[in-house]
Amino acid sequence: MGHADWAHDLAKELLETTLPRRWAHTQGVAERAASLTPILGGEADTLIAAALLHDIGYAPDLVDTGMHQLDGARYLRDVVGADDRLCRLVAYHSCADNEARQRDLLDVLTAEFRQEQPDLAQALTYCDMTTDPDGRHLDVEDRLTEIHSRYGRDHVVSRSISAATPCIVSSVRAVEAALSDVRQAGTGQVAVDPHPHRPVHE
Repeated sequence: MGHADWAHDLAKELLETTLPRRWAHTQGVAERAASLTPILGGEADTLIAAALLHDIGYAPDLVDTGMHQLDGARYLRDVVGADDRLCRLVAYHSCADNEARQRDLLDVLTAEFRQEQPDLAQALTYCDMTTDPDGRHLDVEDRLTEIHSRYGRDHVVSRSISAATPCIVSSVRAVEAALSDVRQAGTGQVAVDPHPHRPVHE
């Protein structure tokens, strides 16, 4: 069983019954991840698995800090012994260090998890931030608007998303450019630019 198959079963178990809309979103994010196989090649299985697991920290039994990225990554590391790369991708997905700052958890996050290689981190951000809560594909700008509308401008998630917007948008545009290059070339792989924008970690 590959990472993706295992991740699907775990995420389904944690989310399908308790958080069906979150499960719908998760499946949509995984579909976006599968669409990136032309630019990720053999890394696609890892990305699909991370997409399936990225929001498990919302599952009621896993909530601890209230930061779903950290709670999900800790569960993967401590309870199921998941691959370290999956833990790191979940911990930092969609520029989560910005939310860690808002929650005064940045020192905790960085002490427990290192960041994953930029191409996969950007790819996961692309998948999450171009998928709506019901699993439908949409543009990143519409996704950002949807998040602010759902949470309200003063919520910690909205504040975090506002701070993360440059990182999110640049990640999405980098992946879109890589996909465009592959489509134009017709064959072969094009790597995602690992440093198109550095708004956070200078």
